[in-house]
Amino acid sequence: MSYSVYMYNAISDKVIRHVVRQHQPQSLNQLRQLMPIGSDCGKCIRQARLIMEEEQALLPQISDVA
Repeated sequence: MSYSVYMYNAISDKVIRHVVRQHQPQSLNQLRQLMPIGSDCGKCIRQARLIMEEEQALLPQISDVA
C-alpha cells in the first residue's frame, strides 16, 4: 500500500523509500537534492524525514557488510 506524501509532485512513500535505498542519502538536504520535496509549503518534510529514517534503519551498515 502506498500513500501520497507530497501532493504537489505526486510523490508517494514508495518513491521516497526507493530513492533512499538506491542512493542512501545521509541527510534530508541530500534527499531533497535527489527529489523535489519540500519546495512549496514544506508540509511533507516531516513525513519524508520519518520515511528516510525508517529506510536507513533497514539498510545494512558498512561495518556489518565488511
